[in-house]
This record gives sequence, structure tokens and C-alpha cells, in this order.
Amino acid sequence: MARIGIQLMMLKDQIAERGVTDVLTQVRDTGFRVVEVSQIPMTEENVAEFAAARESLGIEYAAISAKTSAPEGSTELTLAKDFDLHAAHATALGTRFLRIGMMPMDALRSKEALLAFCAEADGYAQRFAEQGLSLSYHNHHVEFAKLDGVQVLDIIRENAPHLRFEIDCHWVARGGMDPERTLKAFDGVLDLVHLKDFRIAYPDFAKLDAGDAGAFFRDYWARDIVQFAEVGEGNLDWRPVIEQGIASGAEHLLIEQDQTYDRDIWDSLAMSRAHLVELGYEPLITG
Repeated sequence: MARIGIQLMMLKDQIAERGVTDVLTQVRDTGFRVVEVSQIPMTEENVAEFAAARESLGIEYAAISAKTSAPEGSTELTLAKDFDLHAAHATALGTRFLRIGMMPMDALRSKEALLAFCAEADGYAQRFAEQGLSLSYHNHHVEFAKLDGVQVLDIIRENAPHLRFEIDCHWVARGGMDPERTLKAFDGVLDLVHLKDFRIAYPDFAKLDAGDAGAFFRDYWARDIVQFAEVGEGNLDWRPVIEQGIASGAEHLLIEQDQTYDRDIWDSLAMSRAHLVELGYEPLITG
């Protein structure tokens, strides 16, 4: 059965302040059991607390994150130098799934650089598969840009045949594509889905009324008009999206919201959960 959970990236500040166990306790009390780990330092202490929460809190881990590389001098874990440690972390947390949250920016400098990234990521995917693990790639909107008439995401899929995918519905919509049709197109290579809504914000006329029409159109019309939203508070039609994600093979669908625009993150999570329960998906949340 597919499961619905949350992306812990949304709670990284709370974890930094309060610690893993305290925050995961609140996650459980909020009504969630499944989490995906991203942007949380995988220190020995944090990993131990994550692992302990499996028994003490009943927390399950959809996936953990991985980077192929990091800037020189960075202390971040990477697949290039810490491959075995990533596999050990996945085993400790009881998950089969790892995900690359984004390719290095330099991979977009040229077709040759992109193909080099594909080859590197595919190699890691093959090595993980030998251990019974799965490596997915998570999209943003830039992957719907075209190189030589072909979308970047399709180039990755074609040139990294052992790589799986985590499709983010908000970024699909922001990239000018349809989430349901995209999930259908990735049938058979889809492990994970991000449930992130896409909202068009109503204009704030304060800058325009203050006589700064330039700022109004520059900031709102060109940038701030598109927002991340709680599931059900934007314009995406979630039932067919979720059903297609499951039909295409996704094992975990994760609520994610990059910004909450001054709303408390716990309130946002409660709103998203309530909408999914209203749609009939509570069994996928509670297991």
C-alpha cells in the first residue's frame, strides 16, 4: 500500500532548535507516521535519534537525501566520498529509497555537463540497486527547459536508465506541465511523489497605491504571483494526481511546502492533512 507522509525539510529549523526526537514526537501527534529526510544534517547523533524513533514513536522513513557532489571545502556528505555511509543510513532508518534533491548547478552549463551528471548518477543508482536500494531524482521547474528540443528531465531519464524518479507536482505545474499526465508518463520508474500545491496569490496593491508601479509589477507580477500552498489551498486537483501517482508505482507521497508565508508550519501541515482526509486518504496517512 502506498503511504502519505511529510517532507522533513519543512521542519529543519525546528529540528535544529529542539532536536530530532522532540520534533518527531510532534509529527506523530499531528497525525503523521511517514517522513522523508532532507536538509537535516545526518550526524551520528541525528541518525541515532532517527533510528530510535522507529520503535519509540512508530515513525517510518520514506527516503533519505543524497548529493552527488558539493562545493570544494564543504563538509556535506556526498555520494562521491560517502557512498557507503548513505547506504548505512538507509539501512539504519529502514528505507529502501534515496533521492537526489537537485543536480549540481554546473551540470546545466552544457549538454556535455548534463550527460556527465547522468552517467555519474546512473552509476550510483546501479551500485545502490546491487544492495537492494533505489536512487531517485527529484525535479524542479528547470528540468522542463529544453536542450536541442528535448526537456532536461527526459534527457536525464534516457541517459540514466537505472535512475528512478521523485516527481514534485508543484514544480511540474510551474514548469508548464500537467502533474497527472507527467506522473502517467513516468509509470514504472516512479518511486516517490511530492504533494505540493500551486497557488496564484491575489495582488497586494500597497506598492501600487504608494506610487511604485514598477515595484508592483516587478515583484508581484513577475515573481510573487506564484506561491507554494497547503494541499487543497491551491489550484491542483489532488484526487486524480494522487490516484495516478499510485497507479504509476509511487510507494510514498510526501506533503511539502517550501514557504508558508507567515503561517505556522504546524497549522499548514494540519490543513494539508485535513484536505487529504476529506478526499478519503486517511488510511494512507495512518497506515
